[in-house]
Amino acid sequence: MRRSAGNYYLETAGAASALPVLESRIEASVCIVGAGFAGLNTALGLAERGVHDVVLVEADTPAFGASGRNGGFVFGGFSRGEASLLRDLGPVRANALYTGTTQAVELIRRRITRHGIACDDTQAGIIWANWFNDREVLRQRQTLLRDAFDQDWQWMDRDEVRRQLRTSRYHDALYEPQAFHFHPLKYANGLARLAAEQGVSLFARSPAVSLERTGNGWRVTTPSGSVDARQVVLACGGYLAGLHRRVDAGVLPIATYVMVTAPLGARLEEAMRTRAAVYDTRFAFDYYRPLPDSRLLWGGRISILDRSPNAVRRLLYRDMLKVFPQLEGVSIDYAWSGLMSYARHEMPQIGQVEPGLWVAQAFGGHGVAPTTLAGEVIASAIAEGDERWREFGAYGLVSAMKPAGFLGAQLSYWWAEAKDAWKARAERGKRT
Repeated sequence: MRRSAGNYYLETAGAASALPVLESRIEASVCIVGAGFAGLNTALGLAERGVHDVVLVEADTPAFGASGRNGGFVFGGFSRGEASLLRDLGPVRANALYTGTTQAVELIRRRITRHGIACDDTQAGIIWANWFNDREVLRQRQTLLRDAFDQDWQWMDRDEVRRQLRTSRYHDALYEPQAFHFHPLKYANGLARLAAEQGVSLFARSPAVSLERTGNGWRVTTPSGSVDARQVVLACGGYLAGLHRRVDAGVLPIATYVMVTAPLGARLEEAMRTRAAVYDTRFAFDYYRPLPDSRLLWGGRISILDRSPNAVRRLLYRDMLKVFPQLEGVSIDYAWSGLMSYARHEMPQIGQVEPGLWVAQAFGGHGVAPTTLAGEVIASAIAEGDERWREFGAYGLVSAMKPAGFLGAQLSYWWAEAKDAWKARAERGKRT
C-alpha cells in the first residue's frame, strides 16, 4: 500500500477562486463566520433574497473543515433518527422538519444543474444495507418513513443486494432513489463562486478572533481587520472559534475518518456493480461510494481522537476487507480525518442566540442537506422575518458537558459498537 497523500478532495477539486484576506474595517448588514456548507448556504440564501451587503470570513479556505472532508452523501434526514424525531415533536412538526431536508436535497440538485456546478454528482441513489439477518429493522423504518414522512424507500431483497454488492456480509436493504452523492469540495467551491457573483464579500485566511456588541450590532475582529454588522451568523462547525461561550459549549468536536483507494479499474466491479453509495444498519456503520475514476471512497468510525493519515488508513483498510476481502492488496492513496460538531440531542442548533446573533452548527455526521436547510432558514429569517427557525427551538444550545462529554461520547460509541458485535456473533451462533 502506498503512503497516504492527504485529502483526495483537496487534490482533485481543481483551482478555486483566490480570496483576499480581510485587511480593513468594513461595514455590512450581515457577517457570517465560517465558510463551510452552513455559512456558504446562508450567504447565498441572503444574496438570493436581495441582501447584498453580506460579508463572510473564513479562518482557512472555504470548506476547510467537515464540508470539504465528508463522505459526499446527499440525502434527507438528520443525525437524530426519524422515530426519535416523531416522539420529540409529534407527526406534524416532525414531518415539517424532515421535509425541509428533502427539499434541501432538491435545492442542491437544482443549483448544480442551473449553475453548472461540476461536482461529480452521481444520481444513483443510496443503499442502506442490512448488516444483520433481521428484516424487521428494515420493515419498521420503511413503514415509518412512508407513513410519517411520505418517503418511499424501496425494498431490495438479499439476492439483489448481493448482485450489486459482491459480499456475503449484507442481507436485505432499502434503497433511497432520490438521494445522490458528489464531490463536496467542488460543490462548496461552486457555492462560493455563486455567492461572490451575487455580491457577497468573501475573505479567506481571516480567522475571527473576537466578537463584541457595538450599539445595535456586532463587531467581528480578525487579525488584520474587522466587520461591523447588524447581524452575525456563527457557522463554525467542529472548528470552534471561541467567540461565544454558550455557542462553543453546545457542541463536541468529534473526529471521523475517510480513505480513498488507488484507481481500481475492473477490480471495482469485483466489489460493486452499482454506482449507488452505501451505508449499513449498524450504529458504528461503514459508508462508501464509487468515484468516477474507479476509486473507492471508504469512511466510518467516530472518535475523540483526530488520528494521523496512516492510522486512519490502517483502521479503515481492515474495515473494508471485512466487507470486500477480494480487495486485499489494493493501494490506498489518500486517508484523512476531520472534525464534526455534535450536540447531545443529535440535532442541529439553528436559530437566534441573542438579538442579531445567529448560530448554525451541530450537524453531526449527516450535514449536507441539513446545512442547506439551515442556510435557507436563517437567510429567510434575516431577510424576510420568517420564523421557521423557531421549529428548532426544542434542540437548543444544551451544554455538551465538556470535558466529560468527550469521554461520554467515546464510551457511547464503544458501547454501541460492542452491541453491534454481540448481535453479529449471536447470528453466527444460530447459523452454526
